Amino acid sequence: MTSTNTDLHILIVEDDAALARLIGEELDGAGYTVSITHSVHEARKSLQTQSIDLLVTDLHLPDGHGMDLVSEHTSQKADTSHTSAPACIVITAFGSVRQAVEALQNGADDFLTKPLDMDHFLLTVHRVLQHRRLEDEVRQYRSLSQDTGFHGLLGQSKAMRQLFDQIRVIGRAQGPVLIHGESGTGKELVAQALVAESDRAQAPYLIVNCAGIPAELLESEFFGHAAGAFTGARKARKGLLQEAHGGTLLLDEIGEMPLSLQAKLLRALQDGSIRPVGQDHEEHVDVRIIAATHRDLHAQVAAGDFREDLYYRLETFALHVPPLRDRDEDRVWLAQRFLHQLMVNQGRRDIAFSPATLRVLQHYDFPGNVRELQNAVERALAFCQNGRIEPEDLPKRMNQTSDRSRPQSSHVATHSAATSTSDSALLAGPVLPTLEELQARYVRMVLDEVSGNKRRAAALLGIGRRTLYRWLEP
Repeated sequence: MTSTNTDLHILIVEDDAALARLIGEELDGAGYTVSITHSVHEARKSLQTQSIDLLVTDLHLPDGHGMDLVSEHTSQKADTSHTSAPACIVITAFGSVRQAVEALQNGADDFLTKPLDMDHFLLTVHRVLQHRRLEDEVRQYRSLSQDTGFHGLLGQSKAMRQLFDQIRVIGRAQGPVLIHGESGTGKELVAQALVAESDRAQAPYLIVNCAGIPAELLESEFFGHAAGAFTGARKARKGLLQEAHGGTLLLDEIGEMPLSLQAKLLRALQDGSIRPVGQDHEEHVDVRIIAATHRDLHAQVAAGDFREDLYYRLETFALHVPPLRDRDEDRVWLAQRFLHQLMVNQGRRDIAFSPATLRVLQHYDFPGNVRELQNAVERALAFCQNGRIEPEDLPKRMNQTSDRSRPQSSHVATHSAATSTSDSALLAGPVLPTLEELQARYVRMVLDEVSGNKRRAAALLGIGRRTLYRWLEP
């Protein structure tokens, strides 16, 4: 087994406490992260709150049947498109061919009978997890090879599917559209999709960043000017609204537009007419306006920084682009897609995310949204070694978030308090200890030295693990 086993989380469901501890110690010794439960009820709670790579369950449990857990867990997780259902191994003391066939039909990957041969058990765990990892990779590459984009927008989550449906409907309309979303969510791509779905798809499509033009030039930039309208205006110049005639104009960062220009834009929206600077007559323009912002325009209206009438005119059709933190189904899928595209562009292959890295990506909030994710994947690909992207290849801030939510091995935590005497001398105390007390102190000192690993402790003490468990009984 390799050290990367710590990336894999195994849930044990076994009502025999001694056997559960033994299995847990074997898996912990092999480097896996382990959680232990003793009933169907406890297992369901763990499955709902933790990310599990392998479920190891007994068939006969105090409050139900292990086969129910297998069926529920595999059917629930198989709905996700970026990964297959977690692996399952069923164990029982009353094995039969019929039970084995039923377990495999219900989604189990293997079926073992008690008493367990621990060496064979560990090999089975390793083989099942390796097989499931290969299945995941095949599934991911098949998914990435399919064109699931929508006019450049990527996503499989419910929130994105709803957005795509809204774009299809609004794209066919003619009124102005207000797109709201955090920085990095893809508001400009949404605007492009609206144009592509409209009957103006072949007409001019212009983009202007309202925050990127000096205030004194904004009016001329939007409405154009006549020759001699101001110093330096040697000839007439068309404005953006004239150049976009018959098509669409995207006003990015609309919240940055000065109030003086907002009034003139409102008139252009209502009347379809503009007057270039220095010109004494109006011109008709047919332009669909799409506005985008990351600001709260409603709050700006309340503060007097944005015209209320313009706000309600722009909000004829409103679209909200969901942040990446609200798109649980998309984070890993997008990361895989960005990695695949980068490898194609760079002529590289056989690079993959480790399970631990996928967990970091899944649990990080991504305040910079899709743009932050894309940049993080590009950085990770540059730093990765040996064909595997590990958490340390990602920006440090992502790992700091994931460390706080990393699952702990429950059986190790259960016994960590049992080493309270390991920092004292064997013979400490007012009187000499009995041989039994001395043995207990020494066992706990050894356990403390090996961080609670009973497999290693038993080897150092020269005894079997069952004997060690018996010595540790209160």
